[in-house]
Amino acid sequence: MQAMIAGELPYAAIAKTLDFTLIEVSAGQAVFQGTPLAQHLNPLGTVHGGWMATLLDSALGCSVHTLMPVGRGYTTAELSVNYVKAVLPRVQRVRAEGKVIHCGRQLATAEARLVGPDGTLYAHATTTCLVFEIPTR
Repeated sequence: MQAMIAGELPYAAIAKTLDFTLIEVSAGQAVFQGTPLAQHLNPLGTVHGGWMATLLDSALGCSVHTLMPVGRGYTTAELSVNYVKAVLPRVQRVRAEGKVIHCGRQLATAEARLVGPDGTLYAHATTTCLVFEIPTR
């Protein structure tokens, strides 16, 4: 993931499509920053909850990914998002800050917060991931 931040490896295509980037990563933590644009608005004129959930899911998954040893992978088993405030078009950017709570041999859990530049909390989320051995060919 450090190579993605450094521009040495490409981001996942969804990050480009939805205008967000990985900006910080360390063991058990990952932070994404997103720019809400007109194409991310719902019919009510606020940022679509799916866009917010995707940023949170990315921060959660990548925070778990940082703790995977070689030969181990993970997949999301459960994602729960709580929306606490609408993101309006005037919000210039948001950050999804993910942090691992537990990482075991079979399960990992993590939490994330979606915040604005002024620290306003817009949503928070948790995940449970299944951890598994990556099959060799």
